[in-house]
Formats: sequence, structure tokens, C-alpha cells
Amino acid sequence: MPTLMVSISGIRGIVGDGLDPNVLVKYTSAYADFCGKGKIVIGNDGRISGEMVRSIVIGTLLAKGNDVVDIGICPTPTVLFNVKNLKAVGGIQISASHNPNEWNALKLLNRKGEFMSPDENAAMLKLLDNTNKKFAGWNKLGKLTRYEKGLDDHVNAVLKMDYINIAKIRRRKFKVLLDCVNGAGAYSMPQLLEKLGCKVTAVNCEKSGVFPRLPEPLPENLTATMKAVKKYKADIGIVVDPDVDRLVLITEKGEPFGEENTITQAVKFYLSKKKGNVVVNLSTTRAVEDVANEFGSKVFRSPVGEANVVKKMKEVKAVIGGEGSGGVILPKVNFGRDALVGTVIMLQHLLEFGGTMSQLKNSLPQFSIAKKKIEPGSLNPDRALEKLIDKYKDQKINLEDGVRIDFDDHWAHFRKSNTEPIIRCIVEAKTKKDAEVLAKKYFGELKS
Repeated sequence: MPTLMVSISGIRGIVGDGLDPNVLVKYTSAYADFCGKGKIVIGNDGRISGEMVRSIVIGTLLAKGNDVVDIGICPTPTVLFNVKNLKAVGGIQISASHNPNEWNALKLLNRKGEFMSPDENAAMLKLLDNTNKKFAGWNKLGKLTRYEKGLDDHVNAVLKMDYINIAKIRRRKFKVLLDCVNGAGAYSMPQLLEKLGCKVTAVNCEKSGVFPRLPEPLPENLTATMKAVKKYKADIGIVVDPDVDRLVLITEKGEPFGEENTITQAVKFYLSKKKGNVVVNLSTTRAVEDVANEFGSKVFRSPVGEANVVKKMKEVKAVIGGEGSGGVILPKVNFGRDALVGTVIMLQHLLEFGGTMSQLKNSLPQFSIAKKKIEPGSLNPDRALEKLIDKYKDQKINLEDGVRIDFDDHWAHFRKSNTEPIIRCIVEAKTKKDAEVLAKKYFGELKS
């Protein structure tokens, strides 16, 4: 059966088995109707199917009468940045993020250069049934232009962030092992690191669009990369996913820095310069609260998903936010996850810290997270979650996004994925063993 995942961030599916030309035309057309007349920025992450999808998307937008600004292969945050920078009415990034080669997706943005809010997404979906009846005449078609400076504009904005001393970073000459999984990072990250004076050893930075390994930057997919960090005696390993919104780090010992520590250290660095509120999602580490408490700042939590984090950040006027999957959100540059922003903050933080990556990791609050996922099969996900709620009704329970249960010594979060047909279970405890044992226990309870 064809698979098409429709969520707040857009549509995602397997090319030729769910994400087909007619589907692309239908959703792109509805999106154009939602945006109204005006220019729409387009980018893609470089994967093999990107050219096909891009051609259909651009053709559809032109047929709707929208002008299209094509900024080429680039990170998702570069599209966000350019929607604002070019005063467009919307933007589409063609990227299935961390999904394997056979997947692709349309990530849909609003005129603010952000992922659509739940209300905006609902309004667009209401247009689907009638959208293919409305196309422009021959004399009212949109115009296509290519903007070659989109990536440069984004990189320059990142380098102008507050509290970043580019000259000092350049003098430090960090030795970096860079892994871009042959995606859009290959077009952007070497350029950024060169401007920062880093000595870069690049692996998986070919501009082929063919992922040489599973592209999700999890430790089990990065064994060769971690070995390379040690082999080349790098100060730091930097890994991005295909569309460069997630930042994963490796210590000089060739060990994972920890995805959750990416946002924790970024929050610690930024709050040391500017006190303010912080927003992370319900699946992000407790360490963020511990760090924020050091600076008298408050942490607010949102449902999982960039749009939800951004919405809460705006509500509480947060100075920084993000997600524990390696996503750093700094409103001064982008209201979205941005691995370029995270990279510069990380290097400045490491410079000021004065020690190694492993020492910096050890200086942060110590927790361990187990992240598991199961395909529901015949299991009814909603009924399974209801049973958990009933079993643990005496604990602190949050139902904003699936089920999060807070215990005295750990927490667990269960939710249906927006992007894959799976149930995710995340458990955080003081030790890895405890987290793994608890995750196994809860998955058993889900299936029973």
C-alpha cells in the first residue's frame, strides 16, 4: 500500500510509491492557493529524486501564477532565511530530512519563513479538493528566477550572530572532521567552516545526493565517522543530516557528544550571555532545565515539531530554543532548526571553555536517553497509550503530544510519529542502563 505521511510540516513519502507526480501537483497547487499571489522560494537537499520533484513543484507553481525563486541545493534553514530575506509569500524545501534515499518530501513554510502553524496547515488542507480546478492562463503564468546568493546571505547572517568572535575562532584553527552524508551540507558546511578558519577533513561530502549510509545521524550509523575523528586527530566531529537542520557532534575521543547535549550546551552558552526564557519540546532532556536554573531562566515545553517549538518561543519571547535531536533555534537568525547556527555556537563555546569536547560534555548535567521505535502492525496505538495513562494515572502526566509521564527519577514520552508509521518511546534516566531497561519495560507494556 502506498505510503504518504501528511503532517504539520508538509508531505513525505516514498518516490514512486506514495509520493507521485499527481500527489505533488495536488499539494503544491493547494499550497499556492494558500499563499496567494507572490513569489515562493524553492530549495532542495540534493538527493537523487530532488530534480524530478523540483521540476514538478516549480512547474505547478508557475501554472498557478506564482513567481518562483530557485535558490538551488541548500539547507532547509537557508530556505527559511530567504523567505524572510526576499520578502516572499512562502517557501518549499524539497527534502525528506533524515529519511533514506527512496524518500522525499515537501517542507512547507509560511510567509514569515517558518513552518506553518496547525491553523495554517488546516487551512491549506481544506483547499485540496478544489485546487486542481484553478490554474492561470497563458498570459498570467509565473516567472522563474534563480538566486545564486541565497546560501551566502544565510551564512553571512550566521557569522554576524551576537556573542561570536570570528577572529578568535579563526586563530584557534579547530581541526574538524566533517560528515555531510553527501547531502546539502556538502554545499554549505565546508564554506562555513572555511570562513571560521577550521582545518577540515571531509568525509561523505561528495555532491552526489546518494547517501552512503543511513542518513539519520544516530551513533549506530556513525561508527566509521567516529573512527575517522580519532584517525585524523580532530578536535571535534561535526555531522549534519541531509538538509542540515540537525547538528550531531563527536568528541576528540571518537565518542558521541550526544544529540541532547547539542541543545544543552547551546542553551548554556547563550544564557551565559543573555538571560531569557528557553523552549524545548516534550522529548528533550531534563539537562536543559538544570542549565537554565544556573542562570535563573525558565524552560517551557511544547509538543514535538519545529512549528510547535517556534509557536511556544514566540508566546514566551524565548531567546533560544530547540529540540533534543540536535536542533538549535536562534530567533535572531531563523525561527527554525539550523545546524549552521549550532555549529558556530558550538565552536565559540568550546573556544571559551578552553578544554576538549569530552571535557565540555562531562561539565554538563549527566543524563542518558534511550530512544526506541516500533511499527504498530495490528496494535491500536491510541488504545495502547490509553492503557499506559490508566496504569500511571498517579504520576505527573502531560497529554499535549502523545503521553509524557514524569517520575521522580526519570521520564518517559510516547507518541505517534508525524513523519513515519511508527510509535516512538523516549526514556531519560540517570544512567544508560536504567534508561534502556525502562524503555524495554514500557514497550512491553505497550504491546501487552
